[in-house]
Amino acid sequence: MANIVEMPKLGFDMAEGTLAKWVKSENDQVEKGEVLAEIETDKATVEVESSFGGIVHKHLIAEGTAVPVGTPIAVVAEEGEQVDIDALVADAEESKTETKEKSENSTLPKKQPEPQKQEPPQDKMIKASPVAKRIAEEEGISLSSVKGTGPGGRIVKRDVEKALQTGASAKRANKPKATVKPGVDEQVPLSNLRKAIGSRMAESRQTVPHFFITSMYDVAELLKTRKQMNSGLPEDEHVSVNDFIIRAVALALRDYPNLNASLNGDQLTRHGDIHIGNAVAVENGLLTVVVRNADQKPLTQISAEANQMIQRVKAGKVRNEDIEGSTFTISNLGMYAVEDFVAIINPPEAAILAIGSAKETPVVVDGELDIGLRMKATISADHRITDGAEAAEFMQHLAQFLEQPWRLFA
Repeated sequence: MANIVEMPKLGFDMAEGTLAKWVKSENDQVEKGEVLAEIETDKATVEVESSFGGIVHKHLIAEGTAVPVGTPIAVVAEEGEQVDIDALVADAEESKTETKEKSENSTLPKKQPEPQKQEPPQDKMIKASPVAKRIAEEEGISLSSVKGTGPGGRIVKRDVEKALQTGASAKRANKPKATVKPGVDEQVPLSNLRKAIGSRMAESRQTVPHFFITSMYDVAELLKTRKQMNSGLPEDEHVSVNDFIIRAVALALRDYPNLNASLNGDQLTRHGDIHIGNAVAVENGLLTVVVRNADQKPLTQISAEANQMIQRVKAGKVRNEDIEGSTFTISNLGMYAVEDFVAIINPPEAAILAIGSAKETPVVVDGELDIGLRMKATISADHRITDGAEAAEFMQHLAQFLEQPWRLFA
């Protein structure tokens, strides 16, 4: 039986997506759950799995095309099946309309579709998909030397990748580091990702009553344990300080369900699962990758999963499940020698934990001055959900796992 594959909704605020790459070509066999295509949103390029098994009968849109959520993008059918595509699409649209009419019992106004994004003047001369532009910029390739094979000669991801492999059809350019030029103002358009981050964080600060609590932790034993642990592991399997923190936070949250919660209107949901979001810096912004059920996984598994997701983010092949569904978020700037900072809550979550550097500092032990290893962390919490006493107790409870790391292996 033939089935329509639609542009998926990858996130609550997604209105449209760009078909960045077909992973399965027409006439290819595809199993249910296999990656069918790569979709680019304003947050990331996401690998999309097929909801059906069969043969990819027809691609309905070309690579580099942006369409609204719910638009038919492909047909998956049985081998040898005769398919009336126009009738199939019409039936799917009719069925979707009937379902929508039956389910509409609200008086909320309909959300207006977002206007089509206009290309900046400099993009009109060389037509290229957003993914192709990003890869070319990262690799120092001049797009003027790449031949486009997309619709209307548009340069798509595979064209840039081919240029990288051959090395003959593309001119390498030294990518200069952005610097301030005295007396010269530079106009730089915001990326879609930066716009999305700005809008979401502005809404959070304006609508969520934040409060902040900072604690300092003795991490000497944690760093010692990590060193001993990594001495017996291959270099590509080394566990990071952040992996320890993810595990510690997840275990501490078991006893503080109000902090592992989300607020929707006047309804508070205390989540039964603990999914820890981990903010990862990317070009022109950041993404949050999610370690699911982190309280139920050993450190080595947390480390492996986090590394795999981070590599997919850097390669532009992040999956939807990599970045959706967090119940509590960690933002770690310790690798930048930051002593402490405060982070903005990622709605609808109840809190976020900002982590600073582990550093040597003077401490008093038994009345004598000594050198200790200390790390500061600041929790930002939603005062509608929790209060200072509860958040402070959580920070105290967290100390048990950070300062006595043997508890992370129990």
